[in-house]
Amino acid sequence: MAASTLSLKDRYLSFKEANPKVRIRDAAQHLGVSEAELLNTSVGDNVVRLSGDFRELLKQIPSLGYVMALTRNESCVHERKGVYEKVSFNNHVGLVLGEDIDLRLFMSHWKYGFAVGGAMPSLQFFDQHGEAVHKIFLQENSHISAYNALVEQFAAPEQSASIDIQPPTALASPKPNETIDVEGFQKAWLALEDTHQFFPLLQKFGVAREQALTLAPEGYAQRLSIAQFKTMLQQVAARNIEIMIFVHSKGCIQIHTGLVNNIVPMGSWLNILDPAFNLHLREDHVAQAWLVKKPTTDGIVTSIELFDQHQQPIALFFGKRKPAQPELTSWRNLLQEL
Repeated sequence: MAASTLSLKDRYLSFKEANPKVRIRDAAQHLGVSEAELLNTSVGDNVVRLSGDFRELLKQIPSLGYVMALTRNESCVHERKGVYEKVSFNNHVGLVLGEDIDLRLFMSHWKYGFAVGGAMPSLQFFDQHGEAVHKIFLQENSHISAYNALVEQFAAPEQSASIDIQPPTALASPKPNETIDVEGFQKAWLALEDTHQFFPLLQKFGVAREQALTLAPEGYAQRLSIAQFKTMLQQVAARNIEIMIFVHSKGCIQIHTGLVNNIVPMGSWLNILDPAFNLHLREDHVAQAWLVKKPTTDGIVTSIELFDQHQQPIALFFGKRKPAQPELTSWRNLLQEL
């Protein structure tokens, strides 16, 4: 740890007094610690440390009723309101397949959990580096009694324990292009039958995601400007085109499916501010935007993919579709116009 829990708590209290509106994530960055370490300093006040099998806890989240799910990375925050439904696990991979809240869970990254009190009680989960993987916030009509029962059931026996935060892992550099079987990679791309086969394809050929787009078969990936991406968002709102927006942390992929309406730029942030869905995107973090085509048995599926300066994905945008359904014509037509 950068400091003992006690001294860190004092530093945090002083920082909050001087900066009452600063969010805890930003405070953690300012103080040179992780968000989980900072939250841990409030255990015993309005924070309860959680332990046990978080898969079992997540299976009970539907009892909370209507809540807000939040997943973020360094550049994008995805907030979706609804009910957790159809929660299931296959070993350490989980699914939440509700009409509103749609998640893919990678539980090997879920290391620490906290229940945070206050005006909007929440359950917050972090990885071994102290980075948030997923948060669940109660709303006015959530079931607070179910929340209290869940916190009691999963409260850690030892509340005053420190947490062992691992230093961030360095990002792996992509393999040099000359070491990759580009011809084999392109043939395998053209033979895709489902978009879910794309990630295994990258693993098979040892290709990083943005690197893959530079090596794609001709006509299957092209760079876009940020202005073209923003035009896409404005037009899906204007034309009532239902889309899918994927944002991931290390331990969760969160998906919004449906319309977007209220697009609001605020400084460096580009926001979608709808009643049940909010997206906050750091426009200045977007280093590359790509239009990407993938073959499937249902025809070509087209996405727009955003990457940061480290070639890490920020967010992915698709037209609304389900397996065995072709891509929305309205979505495809809009992208052709771009």
